[in-house]
Amino acid sequence: GPPCLYAVYDPLTSRCTLASAGQPPPVLIGPEGPARLIDVNAGPPLGVGGVPYESSTLEIEPGSILALYTDGILGLKPYAGRDGMRRLQDEIALQARSHRSLDEIGQAVLGDAHEGPSRDDITLLLSRMRRLPADSVRSWIFPADLNAVSEARAVAGHQLSAWSLGDIAFTTELVVSELVTNAIRYAGGPVELRLIRDGTLICEVTDPSNTQPRLVRAADTDEGGRGLFIVAQCTTRWGCRYGRRGKTIWTELPLAENLTGPPIS
Repeated sequence: GPPCLYAVYDPLTSRCTLASAGQPPPVLIGPEGPARLIDVNAGPPLGVGGVPYESSTLEIEPGSILALYTDGILGLKPYAGRDGMRRLQDEIALQARSHRSLDEIGQAVLGDAHEGPSRDDITLLLSRMRRLPADSVRSWIFPADLNAVSEARAVAGHQLSAWSLGDIAFTTELVVSELVTNAIRYAGGPVELRLIRDGTLICEVTDPSNTQPRLVRAADTDEGGRGLFIVAQCTTRWGCRYGRRGKTIWTELPLAENLTGPPIS
């Protein structure tokens, strides 16, 4: 089966969780310190066996660079051989200290590898980690009571006004209303609403259920079943992630200055 490495970084806590399915370990370069390999327990490639994958969580200092790569890069001449992973680690650290852009660092590390044929895929993904300021995040907890939906809409609208994002308040309140209603109706409580202001507005609703939500198209005569469809139409992206207890439905809405079409009204 194919190898895979999955990483989730939380810019609110600077914590990163990784799980590996047969991929080589990532390289982490601190803002001032040397590079090091992240110790991740590598499970079998995807589709091989039925064992669960172990995840590893660590805190990453803002300004650090995280490098993910496929094992094909270890077949390149500068990194081939027994100590190739160490040479790759040293080269990424050397280029990172040059204060170049991530694109320039990647090109310098790979050299001319992209110009000729290769026996294996060669991928290098670099990410510079940052942390969001505390005033870019707000969260609220609501009981399993449908009367709380109106309160959720109200606090969301008030927060958008505080962030000077009133232009997207109507759409955001609609998304909040649908997500909180679904969470209370089908998952119980407590329900957490979290708004994150970054390059987009991220709206998250967390509930105690592990049931995967399904996007359905309701018939004209159906009285319900349109909530998630409405959310999908009002947002640029949406998805679901699972925690130790329950799940989180997240959505992204463009900020007013990034809108490419007329606002929903």
